[in-house]
Amino acid sequence: MSRRRTCALVLSLLLLVLGGAGQAQAVGYRYWSFWDLTGGKWTYATQGPSTARPSDGDVQGFRFAVSADSQDASKPRGHADFASICAKTPARAGHKRVALVIDSGTTADAPGGETPPAPRTVCARVPADATTAEALATVAKPLRYDTNALLCAIAGYPGTGCGEQVATSRTAPSTTAKADADAKDNARDNADAKSETARHGPSLGLLAGVVAVAALGGAAVWQTRRRRP
Repeated sequence: MSRRRTCALVLSLLLLVLGGAGQAQAVGYRYWSFWDLTGGKWTYATQGPSTARPSDGDVQGFRFAVSADSQDASKPRGHADFASICAKTPARAGHKRVALVIDSGTTADAPGGETPPAPRTVCARVPADATTAEALATVAKPLRYDTNALLCAIAGYPGTGCGEQVATSRTAPSTTAKADADAKDNARDNADAKSETARHGPSLGLLAGVVAVAALGGAAVWQTRRRRP
């Protein structure tokens, strides 16, 4: 085998390894994410609805979608403000009013065969010490939880599934297993939503492929030199 043909073979194999890594699918989870409206902007909640205790006048949102982590999560859609959502709900002593935005997402994120309800807003008037989960329960029944207290369904949607892993078609660097686990735990616990940005880098498979190609190239060159007269 000539040196030129050897180099061409090594280059072809290297391109196959690198190209395959770029085509890897991202991994996400289908779940209800929880948000706070702060300064007119949605921010991912720093704790789950079962422990969050909003104040009178707060606006909070829920969005159903497939997300890899908190940085990737889809925000509730549409305009939201406390004055318009709770305009017809008068204040009451010993109670608070919490404006809730419930966005069931799009058909692309829906489990197979299900149609997401239209987004809606609702004002929950609850005791002053109530959690967000308790406020949600007064205005969006039936709620469905799994055995680990993960909020699986709001107002009966979706009818099946609960935080399941979903392969997405996005072309992106590989997300580490730890980042995926953090996203899953955030949805599962609904109590610790502190985000951890997914760390990216060359995968172990990619590095192993590059090493293998380099070794193959070195062996081929060595064989070529041995065969020289």
